[in-house]
Amino acid sequence: MPEASFDWRDARLRKHADYQRVYRESRRHSSASMSYFFRSRVAGEPGVAAPRIGLTAGRVLGNAVERNRIRRRMREAVRMHLSELPARVDVVLHPRRIVLEMEFARLESEVVKIFASVRASMSRSLATSTGATQ
Repeated sequence: MPEASFDWRDARLRKHADYQRVYRESRRHSSASMSYFFRSRVAGEPGVAAPRIGLTAGRVLGNAVERNRIRRRMREAVRMHLSELPARVDVVLHPRRIVLEMEFARLESEVVKIFASVRASMSRSLATSTGATQ
């Protein structure tokens, strides 16, 4: 089980503008239990080089107790695998209500798959951008 070498709190998207930038510069991707968006940050942007994660849990997911439980479960699954994301990427996760009832191991494997997909997309886009300049 890989551990992140930095604090989860430093890896959070905090500002509304950051969330909006991710939505604007990305497209929606889906998995079995959540949808997600991601974007690459350029080297000149301020902030840490570490990946940043944003979690959403709207009222459609249930009452405050259920939404908080979803967020806690998501935070822990993300924290355990944050080091698997490439540096300078912003990811926003939108869980579905099923996250509340599913086994934690299944949720964790879903997060791993999403991070692998993000990593693969980032490496493909990096390869095409460097290949086009040569």
